[in-house]
Amino acid sequence: MKIKVGDKVKVITGHYKGTIGEVKAVGHKSEKVIVEGVNIIKKHIKPTQQNPDGGIVEQEAPIHVSNVMIYDGRSKKVGRVGYKFEDGKKIRINKKTGKEIKGGKKK
Repeated sequence: MKIKVGDKVKVITGHYKGTIGEVKAVGHKSEKVIVEGVNIIKKHIKPTQQNPDGGIVEQEAPIHVSNVMIYDGRSKKVGRVGYKFEDGKKIRINKKTGKEIKGGKKK
């Protein structure tokens, strides 16, 4: 998967179309990503010793990686992720702008 944690992405389809956010988590097997502020759901939490009140919590749910594209904040354009070799290192680039993609925290 070419999208990594920490990348800025734009949602290109669905209810949250046009929303820009940062990737918080990536599920490689399920090919889904969790984007900050996108696909908000309400989850009912049972009371526990740590959370005696319980209640309803809003949180982000995963969306399929095909519904997001990498976003370049400087040129304000979305594009696909490509690769090129520079000084013997493989770097990710935005194919539309040709610029290197910053971000993508290593785990």
